[in-house]
Amino acid sequence: MPEQNPVPLIVLSSNRDPVEAINSILRRAGHPVHCTWIPALGDLPDALPQINPELLIDVPGPESDLESVIEIRDQAAPTVPVILVAEEVDEETIAGAMTKGARDVVSLANPVRLAAVMGRELRAFRLERALTSTLKSAHDARNQLESVLQRSNDAIVQVQEGIVIDANPAWLELFGVKDSLIGQPVMDLFDEATQPALKGALAACLQGRWNDHALKATALLPDGKTMPVEIVLALGDHEGEPSIRLVLPAKPRDEQKLVEELSHAVHSDHTTGFLHRRELMEALHARLATPAPGGMRCLALVKLDSFAAVERDIGATACEDVLMGVAALLKETLYPNEIVGRFGGVRFLALLERGNENDIQAWGKQLLARVQKHVMRVKDKTVMVTCTVGLSVVPPSEPKLDAVVADAIEACAKGVKEGGNRVQTSGRADVENRVQSYDQVWVKHIKAALMENRFRLAQQPVASLQGDDPQMWDVLVRMVDPQGKEVLPAEFMAAAERNDLLKNIDRWVVGASLSFAAQRRPMCLFVRLSKDTARDATFVEWLDGHIRSTRAEPQRVCFQVTEEVASAFPQVRILAGGLRQRGFRFALESFGSGRDPQGMLASVPLDYVKIDGALVQGLARDPQLQERVRALVESATKRSIHTIAERVEDANTMAVLWQLGVQYIQGYFVNAPEEVVLQAAR
Repeated sequence: MPEQNPVPLIVLSSNRDPVEAINSILRRAGHPVHCTWIPALGDLPDALPQINPELLIDVPGPESDLESVIEIRDQAAPTVPVILVAEEVDEETIAGAMTKGARDVVSLANPVRLAAVMGRELRAFRLERALTSTLKSAHDARNQLESVLQRSNDAIVQVQEGIVIDANPAWLELFGVKDSLIGQPVMDLFDEATQPALKGALAACLQGRWNDHALKATALLPDGKTMPVEIVLALGDHEGEPSIRLVLPAKPRDEQKLVEELSHAVHSDHTTGFLHRRELMEALHARLATPAPGGMRCLALVKLDSFAAVERDIGATACEDVLMGVAALLKETLYPNEIVGRFGGVRFLALLERGNENDIQAWGKQLLARVQKHVMRVKDKTVMVTCTVGLSVVPPSEPKLDAVVADAIEACAKGVKEGGNRVQTSGRADVENRVQSYDQVWVKHIKAALMENRFRLAQQPVASLQGDDPQMWDVLVRMVDPQGKEVLPAEFMAAAERNDLLKNIDRWVVGASLSFAAQRRPMCLFVRLSKDTARDATFVEWLDGHIRSTRAEPQRVCFQVTEEVASAFPQVRILAGGLRQRGFRFALESFGSGRDPQGMLASVPLDYVKIDGALVQGLARDPQLQERVRALVESATKRSIHTIAERVEDANTMAVLWQLGVQYIQGYFVNAPEEVVLQAAR
């Protein structure tokens, strides 16, 4: 019995005639096909995932070849069979095509054989797809059964359409629930600040796109208290309908874990759980002896304002509860790998490792806002406090801890003197002399590295929140010193900018990226341009020459500038238009950080926007920030501009981004930058 639903096919042909002929032959043979005509090879990478064809038919033209078609098919839809249409068919032609990856060769001159071959391949494709689906279902069912058996002591609640449909005894016991939870909204079990991330994770899990990430949440107990938990989500089935299990794994404490916890307790302040001052300084010494993974490091000294008045009002003993509350707020703003300790009295010292200075400033402002809004009940009194944050950037090479700490103390003292409740950055008296000495060294290194081709590309994946691997990467640059040691951009880019060397580095990166794109053929390679290159009237002419020499396909490269650069220099609009006319794509990074991001969407021709990492950092627990990002995403989507979130660091943030409609993410949660396989020269 023939199928009633149209069977999607793609016909790659330079003209429409073969498409109509193939469509007619197959329909007469009883196959209700729908042939989509793709006239150009460059359109095929986007068409394959959108159309999801059951067959790809290649009618060779003057600008296409079977090897290129097979390569694109392997990247975008590896299971789709390819049939070659030739003017004449013989054994040698068939063998050559099948060696390259085609399933068979047919001719329009023999419609009976064409229909038979394509019908055979359609049946084989459906059988393989059905078998794969059956095996996956069996595998998933087996995994689910094993999970339940192995986690019999885990606390489990089962959810369907946001309502609890079952909760095992371990869950009820852990949360002290005496009555049944069946019929309650699952969101009622969790703190309001946790709910956006949980909603996003539930939606992703229901679509089969949640890869066993642990979600941090705050559970609400029946007595009104809260409890931090880590939840594992698993897709399940309840009476034939999809459901989701929320699992709190029962983790037995082994001896090694017990030793680590005891050691931490011995070396930590009892009130805050932070490291004591001596242990804090030792941990900072050890961390600064290792190179930064990327971005920048900064010491932050946090001091509670006017705490003597608070102590007089509520007493010295009750003040410890206030310190405990502020410490909990501070800890929530830090990444797991960042170090924090009690520096003495009402001061805390933290080592931040963030992407750039904007991220550091955003962290400080978010901390101030959270502390100021936090209302604490101590005995019969309501207590609200503020704090001052002193920031001192850690030099990328040979940092001296004592000097950096002294700068942070000085900055904090200055902030307190000016009234407190502010973020104050260190201002070193001899900064100009230091910068001049610093530049003299690095300018020589940069020029030598350019002459000796001692730069390398690194790539950081961009992950999709909507489907399979998009084969998209963000390009980063590394310098290699004469001893072969890798040098991160944080060490030399500032000196390059101050000494007019950014254009030289940009051209090396662009040339290397074009060579990489030509040979490795990614779907999209994001290459950033500095403000100097964005204003360079000769760049596009130089680029035209490199396109010809590398034979790169422009649509595989997306140039990007920051929103700050785009808003400051009108030349960016002209540059973006010129690049897109040549087939390149264009993006704004650090999007949402400027005064008028909506205006940027309207005035700059764009394919992508990368939402500023400073906005992404505090997203999981900030409803106002979520609404701000939602508005940016909706505006971009209306203009068919894709959205990417920068510097995503944890599963909770990813879940909220999913809920807000962001399409792609990048950051250390996805993957750290890796050196590319190809080391391309200029």
